[in-house]
Amino acid sequence: MTIGPRTFTWGERTYVMGVINVSPDSFAGDGLADAEAALTQARRFVEEGADILDVGGQSTRPSTVRAHESGFEEIEPAEEIRRVVPVIERLVRELDVPVSIDTYKAPVARAALAAGAHLLNDIWGFRPGGKALTHGEASLANLAFEFNVPAVVMHNQRGLPSRDVIGDIHAGLEASITIAEDAGLPRERLIVDPGFGFGWQAEQNLEIVRRLGELRVLGRPILIGTSRKSTVGKVLGGAPVEERLFGTAATIALAIANGADIVRVHDVAAMRDVARVADAVARGWNSGGTPA
Repeated sequence: MTIGPRTFTWGERTYVMGVINVSPDSFAGDGLADAEAALTQARRFVEEGADILDVGGQSTRPSTVRAHESGFEEIEPAEEIRRVVPVIERLVRELDVPVSIDTYKAPVARAALAAGAHLLNDIWGFRPGGKALTHGEASLANLAFEFNVPAVVMHNQRGLPSRDVIGDIHAGLEASITIAEDAGLPRERLIVDPGFGFGWQAEQNLEIVRRLGELRVLGRPILIGTSRKSTVGKVLGGAPVEERLFGTAATIALAIANGADIVRVHDVAAMRDVARVADAVARGWNSGGTPA
């Protein structure tokens, strides 16, 4: 799959997506104030081995203030555009690395793609509220088709009843794929994300990592984002965000062993090393120190 200036060969190695949060209320405590700060972090991430930079301006951390139906505080599209577009313009102009826009809002997606973003990352998988839409309503899928960019479709369990964790995720992702195909975006242009941390209890999140390989039947590369999330903190006895590095590393290594193709992380240098060693074990290692 070609994403912006690079071609990704799935199965060759695990790719690292570095998170660029242009939001003051990021749950991970890494929110950036402006485009200059974002560019500085992005340059460091690229030096540390990031393969993709994922820019987002809307925090989806749980909130009780002016909460979206999904449980987080929603900002206006105009404010989100103000945060992300200058960052995307700088990254695309000054760095030779694919840039993703992390948004579920059509106006933001359009502005970001027009600014040069190479990948659309939608936490609702083209299914706002978890409900399948008709062709005309699937605005983000239509935008990905219009701008000829691939997309990450995530299964979001928030607000939905659960019967079987992987079964629910599989059904949700298949619905997202159908919406994309109806909009003209072929399955081959999609990356799937099981939605670790989006509507699941801690035990269910751990099950997602343990059973991740079952999603291989979808025939699409798998992205997963476990980095610094509350499940890691709960397993570690209530560890705060700044003390979840090693716990995150364990989830990343296990996700790779179970089939992850892309890991979305906040700590690029550390997780790049985790991915290299996990790849050496899971994919094979030669004398040159790279996956066989």
